[in-house]
Amino acid sequence: MKQYIVDAFTDKPFSGNPAAVCVMEKWPSEESMMKLAMENNLSETAFIVKESAGYHLRWFTPGTEVELCGHATLASAFVVLNYYEPGSDVVQFNTLSGVLTVKRKGSLYEMDFPTYELKEIPVTDVMEQAFGVRPVKAVLGLDLVCVFETEEQVRSMQPDQELLKCIEGRIQNATAKGKETDCVSRSFCPKLSIAEDPVCGSAHCQIADYWAREMNKKQIFACQASKRGGYLRCLMKENGRISISGEAVLVAVSEIVAEL
Repeated sequence: MKQYIVDAFTDKPFSGNPAAVCVMEKWPSEESMMKLAMENNLSETAFIVKESAGYHLRWFTPGTEVELCGHATLASAFVVLNYYEPGSDVVQFNTLSGVLTVKRKGSLYEMDFPTYELKEIPVTDVMEQAFGVRPVKAVLGLDLVCVFETEEQVRSMQPDQELLKCIEGRIQNATAKGKETDCVSRSFCPKLSIAEDPVCGSAHCQIADYWAREMNKKQIFACQASKRGGYLRCLMKENGRISISGEAVLVAVSEIVAEL
């Protein structure tokens, strides 16, 4: 079985968010996929099987299967469109979040993703203690988004991972208005066995939606301010969905020889 390591939301190796992409003829057991995801120890390992209509795509963190992942979808599209269907510029994935379409546009891969209703919730003392600085606002959708006053607060925070687990929401996102981009954010996912996701595409289904409403604009250029860093181009669509685009670069190709 071939496994590709692709850095997503970047055009430079060893930056952005690395994802493992496994292209298979048939599904192994969930236990086997979980073990391989733990072995890879990346924020996500993607598993792909070709179907009569498109591809079936599943994502696993080192701790669990997830229902939506942006960077591993981008990485999967990069692999399919460059190494399996190089004559095509569109690929469809059947996933736990429905059919996700990815289009190649030059060096960018544009993903059509859902958005989620955002409900403002009270800022709590636990949020302040967990992040080390008090948010000015908190909204909850698929995950929690905490809004901070300055970009510097987001970039410099060193959150308490155990306290983050006590906060409502699977992933805790910290975001602020950016100076050179529309917004700057970081994503912490201790409940998924990920201390910090380097560049989280699915988080921007909420982060970009929030800032698009706050700034009254449809296009959001976002920066994920992790140590690796990465950039996302987001466009709010009329049908309540969002286009998230980014670049990707191949880092490695390997052969999985262990029996799955």
